[in-house]
Amino acid sequence: MKSFLIFISFIFAGFATAQDLSTLSELMETAWPKNRTINVVFHGHSVPAGFHKTPEVKTFESYPHLVHLKLKEQYPKAVINVITTAIGGETSISGAARFERDVLSLKPDIIFIDYALNDRRPPADKVEAAWLEMIAAAKKANVPVVLLTPTGDSSAKLEDPDDALNQRAVLIRKIAGEQKVLLGDVFAAWVSEVKKGTPQTDLLSQVNHPNLRGHMLAAETIFKVIQDAGLKK
Repeated sequence: MKSFLIFISFIFAGFATAQDLSTLSELMETAWPKNRTINVVFHGHSVPAGFHKTPEVKTFESYPHLVHLKLKEQYPKAVINVITTAIGGETSISGAARFERDVLSLKPDIIFIDYALNDRRPPADKVEAAWLEMIAAAKKANVPVVLLTPTGDSSAKLEDPDDALNQRAVLIRKIAGEQKVLLGDVFAAWVSEVKKGTPQTDLLSQVNHPNLRGHMLAAETIFKVIQDAGLKK
């Protein structure tokens, strides 16, 4: 119960003070000839890169593309360029090292970060430092950033607080709350779906990669967060 209350407090702290996307919404509603291309960047590991059953990459069945479709339904006049700077197998430590070169150089209007699955490998302090480095760089560039907790993994004990995947989800919630940035709690949505009776195998294409249904769950969670932060509903 205590860990659950801490989790809820982080969510409410993040939503109460996190970045406002109403300016981005106005930009997406601007019509030709006054509009411009809007760059939406998904940074992370194999999941946002589109890997399903390795080595197959299903770009159009992965959550960056699904979020793109949802944005276009909401903003039919917008020119939206969704870019994935994700690399399969990467952790946040190497992702942070190339953040300025590969992400901020694209002049993004919003950035989504997803590294938690692979971030089980490095020590927690190094993981936290890497996420904080990326957040600081995004804030310095005045770009809103959304932190994403992980999709599931059939080898993980989803409800065990000592499980490494659960611990990384808790860490990301903490960082989002402390840094006052947006949180897409995909892991909470995933656990909730499994608690409803959906087997994890119905959400996964392999042990650690979502299938289309899993990616749709992630996309719905992400889209609700950005809507609640100021995008048009």
